Amino acid sequence: MKQVKCLMSCVLVGMLMLSGCRSADSPIPPPTTPTSLASPPPRVVRMMTHDSFDISAETIAVFEAAYHAQVEILQAGDTGVMLNQAILSRDHPLADVLYGVDNTLLSRALAGDIFEAYNSPLLSHIPNQLILDPQHHALPVDYGDVCLNYDRGWFAEQGLTPPANLEDLVKPEYAGLTVVENPATSSPGLAFLLATIGHWGESGSYTYLDYWTDLRKNGLLVVEGWEDAYWGQFTHGSGGEGDRPIVVSYASSPPVEVHFAEQPFEEAPTAAVVGAGSCFRQIEFVGILKGAQNRELAQAWVDFMLDRTFQEDIPLHMFMFPANREAVLPEVFAQFAVIPEWPAEVDYAAIEANRETWVQAWTEVVLR
Repeated sequence: MKQVKCLMSCVLVGMLMLSGCRSADSPIPPPTTPTSLASPPPRVVRMMTHDSFDISAETIAVFEAAYHAQVEILQAGDTGVMLNQAILSRDHPLADVLYGVDNTLLSRALAGDIFEAYNSPLLSHIPNQLILDPQHHALPVDYGDVCLNYDRGWFAEQGLTPPANLEDLVKPEYAGLTVVENPATSSPGLAFLLATIGHWGESGSYTYLDYWTDLRKNGLLVVEGWEDAYWGQFTHGSGGEGDRPIVVSYASSPPVEVHFAEQPFEEAPTAAVVGAGSCFRQIEFVGILKGAQNRELAQAWVDFMLDRTFQEDIPLHMFMFPANREAVLPEVFAQFAVIPEWPAEVDYAAIEANRETWVQAWTEVVLR
């Protein structure tokens, strides 16, 4: 018994000595969480894009929840600036994925060798005419047609038939009615220039420059960007302050007008001119950047962008049409949008090779 008491006393003294080694100010460490109960941090996929990118937080959250991931969006200016940044940083990429290069810049992106090829299984749902890169370095996400738009109400009030094609704009009855954007400073302006090149070509008895000469003689107005053209000069977009009832805009503009209108419309207040060769189709692409830190997750994100959840969110956020043929259009697009059947065609490699020459020639004819 005496030995037991002695042993207990020794244990008690030892415990007191150990407790005395910790100062009164030293915090007691928190209990350790078993590794099996700890949740790993989410993986991160980063996408570089242009400043016009817009998709709902709810759509992004669907991907993040499915892959226990975080999507970081790096908006890097307009499309040209974004692409230049990606090319300059290709040895140390700023993101895993690049979205927003269109067919006017696709050749430059492919020549810059910034993308890894990826044959997404979702490509089977994309029409062949949108797939411009057969090696699948750049995969189509959405498209939109740059077309002439006109103010239905203005033409009805004037008792004048709206234009049906590009040829109509040079007729005397349409003198002084059209505003376009400068192709040197505006993406839709460049697309409309390309429509005229695709329609008339550079050689023959009547070329695209002959057409622009006739437009200038017929009172054409040129402004720097879409905002000024649509909201400043266009009779409908300016609320009647402008005096031009014909403007270069998008085939998606009429349904967008209905979507944001304060009162319901049975017919869109504007319409697009979609006659053969009157529009130019812009296609936007996504690609996995070489050196992506998380290639597996980047592939999953690209697949998600091409799948229906993301695709069906595009029209009312970026006002483009989904590339996936299975995507269901929102009602306002289904009812009021008209997709041109025969847009003008210009090869993307020819655009890269001749863009500056074409714009310079246009400048000489139209602005000087």
